[in-house]
Amino acid sequence: MRVIVFNGAGGNEVIDLVERADPLPTGDDVLVAVRYAGLNPADIAQREGRYPAPPGSPPDVPGIEVSGTVIAFGPTARRFAIGDRVFGIVGGGGLADRVLVHERHVAAVPDVLDDLAAAAVPEAFVTAHDAVMSQAQLRPGELLVVNGANGGVGTAAVQIAAVSGARVLATVRTESLRDDVTKLGATVIAPDDLVERAVAEGGADVILELVGSPNLDPDLRALAVKGRIVIVGTGGGTEAPLDLRKLMGRRARLMGTVLRARPLEEKALAVQSFAREVVPHLATGRIVSLVDQVFPAEDAGAAFDRLEASGKLGKVLLDFDA
Repeated sequence: MRVIVFNGAGGNEVIDLVERADPLPTGDDVLVAVRYAGLNPADIAQREGRYPAPPGSPPDVPGIEVSGTVIAFGPTARRFAIGDRVFGIVGGGGLADRVLVHERHVAAVPDVLDDLAAAAVPEAFVTAHDAVMSQAQLRPGELLVVNGANGGVGTAAVQIAAVSGARVLATVRTESLRDDVTKLGATVIAPDDLVERAVAEGGADVILELVGSPNLDPDLRALAVKGRIVIVGTGGGTEAPLDLRKLMGRRARLMGTVLRARPLEEKALAVQSFAREVVPHLATGRIVSLVDQVFPAEDAGAAFDRLEASGKLGKVLLDFDA
């Protein structure tokens, strides 16, 4: 198989594309043949030595999602057959053209999605659904704020909330992308306008924080009584002062979340909830995946540069068959 590896920690100089023996599925695992593989901020953190793969995942192979076709399965795997198309999440090893994944960590791909569209789905939509619906428990009619709404998780969260009947206020710094995010079902504003607009609408019931520490204070000021802040991204910074009186006065909740390090059963629950509540909307076209740019696997360094740049709309993908 062809696989992206990190030879140590650092910048793009540690990235390499190599060939390794195909993995063999055991137990409840399935082996998936991959054409397109999604990049995520977690891959940048792993490249820099700040986010090692969890036990049981390849330590030098990044990639936390998978989309493709089942070509083999372990002796106790029963959910999928050879030739089935699946997508889901992995602890590592996703940036390869052959990926092992537990059968309960993937869901069936709707026939209406081609391979490119399917590859832009799993990590973004599982993360967004788990954070906004399962953890923050967004309800119809409530106001969701998505900070940094133009990336993969942000565009997913906007759509999931909109089809659930919630109101969505989305911050997008790049002005040229605001119309695109508006079409997904959000009222789009500049980040500096968040507090005024949220307060005018009665305060945010849920805030999905995809930027990090610079937004913590305005998030608290924009929050409604009994509001919930769930932190998924920290690209803008990891440390910030916290006004506990604001948190107490609003009787608010501040949550952090990751998927990668969760136990098997918790990951399975997140994926199967996504399969029940999001995949049907992907099948009807009410929710769509967005691809920002596709790079040949040989140009993985350029793909990482794009992932780290501002002004993206949707997912950055690698093509292992370019």
